Amino acid sequence: MNRYEAKQEARRARLEERAEKASTEARSHFKRADAIASMIPFGQPILVGHHSEKRHRADLARIRKGMEKGVAASKHAGELQRRAASVGTGGVSSDDPEAVAKLKAKLARLEADVATMKSANAALRREDHDVLVALGFTEAQIIKLREPDFAGRIGFPDYAFSNKGTEIRRIRARIQKLERQQGQQSKTYVLENGIRLVRNVEANRVQIITPNKPDETTRRELKSRGFRWSPSEGAWQRHLSDNAMWQACQMVGTTFPPPPHLLVVEGWANDGE
Repeated sequence: MNRYEAKQEARRARLEERAEKASTEARSHFKRADAIASMIPFGQPILVGHHSEKRHRADLARIRKGMEKGVAASKHAGELQRRAASVGTGGVSSDDPEAVAKLKAKLARLEADVATMKSANAALRREDHDVLVALGFTEAQIIKLREPDFAGRIGFPDYAFSNKGTEIRRIRARIQKLERQQGQQSKTYVLENGIRLVRNVEANRVQIITPNKPDETTRRELKSRGFRWSPSEGAWQRHLSDNAMWQACQMVGTTFPPPPHLLVVEGWANDGE
């Protein structure tokens, strides 16, 4: 397990822990509401004008409030559980240091799928059952492949190849982009007002580091441009891309790319961009 995968596992564990706390909170609210309700005789109406009226109304309000809080906590727990279950299921992240290797493995599987589909269609045209079995298809799958579609065609349709081809081209483009990005070096630009603009290849982020906390208007604009505050990095940041770098330059009031005289070397060197 690499550092990114460990980070994902830690995030899943945190979400699961928060979900359990929310579930416990929900049960607590429901239990308190039930305890109050149990003290009121079943079907007992509010006795208007009686000395018990005020307490009865207060108890009903507490029951209602407790149930509302319980429902809200229960919904929150469900959302946290959903988020925990979805961690790591969104495909290969560019933050993963093994992203290129994983994408290449995925690309190889897709290309193998296309080759198998082509061989299967050829075997179907030759009515070669043995080849289909050798390709790994079950009898049920072979029967399904032999069923004509609305146009009388058998086997894998053209759109299946088209969909696979689109995904293959997308993954190849991602691999090229990541390989090019990994071949570059991080850069830090310092403006006259002390703001630091960092093209952080190692973290896969564009970062804006300010000497002081930005005012509310500036924070809103940062968020509108896709930047989020990272306490661990002490920076406003978003995923590294040319557009992110352009947005950052717009935000700090410099050209894109930033002029060379703003570049400083802090363990990073100018790669000639």
